[in-house]
Amino acid sequence: MMSALAENKKAYFDYEILEKIEAGIILNGQEVKSIKLGRINLKGTYVVPKDNEIHLIGSHIPPYQPKNVTDYDPDRKRKLLFKKKEMNYLIGKSKEKGLTLLPLKVYTRKGIIKVEVGIARGKRKADKREKIKKRDIDRDLQRSLKS
Repeated sequence: MMSALAENKKAYFDYEILEKIEAGIILNGQEVKSIKLGRINLKGTYVVPKDNEIHLIGSHIPPYQPKNVTDYDPDRKRKLLFKKKEMNYLIGKSKEKGLTLLPLKVYTRKGIIKVEVGIARGKRKADKREKIKKRDIDRDLQRSLKS
């Protein structure tokens, strides 16, 4: 059973997702509680490999109980957990020209918080415009079929 807690919808619009890989994430206790309430923002978040580790940067997780927190950083970088083979594969892919790593979704699996990381290639502005036009045409078609 998998329940999505947050989704990076902008990533699907701005990028062409080539492949998806599941990762664990290192969090502290209050971050887990906050995420399970759905209070995580993936907008503008990206994944960066550094020193044979892969980190999630730019994610905003507000504190669970703001009054009890003194030195908590909601925007800190968080380490992602992969199998060694997956990590080496992702590090290699991230070095390829035109490819980037993005978090697509945060969800729970068997009570454990997971992050879905996608290998993506940026879309051109014209591709985005075409997608918007196609969506509008489909919407108009559905409206005309209903009436």
